Amino acid sequence: MSEPIFEYKQDDDGYLIEMRIIKVKKDAYYPEGIKYSLVAIDKETRKRILGLDNHERKGHHIHRFGREIKYDFVDEWKLIEDFYEEYQKIKEKKSK
Repeated sequence: MSEPIFEYKQDDDGYLIEMRIIKVKKDAYYPEGIKYSLVAIDKETRKRILGLDNHERKGHHIHRFGREIKYDFVDEWKLIEDFYEEYQKIKEKKSK
């Protein structure tokens, strides 16, 4: 059974931010005992502009501009910090 650690939704300047971090049983796919999905969605286009997750047996990774790249997971608090840093970079780039 999964136990929520952190859940959050925010409407931010045309973007929807959704974060879900849950505690799960440690196993080969979730060695830290953490499963997460943090996304930013453009409300106008309905497309994901950023995502960090560790589902689908792919390990820790980032979805950015249609590409997947490896993510070095430290802990859930660093994950949230990294998400917001990436999100701000994308927003700044789109506003130029």
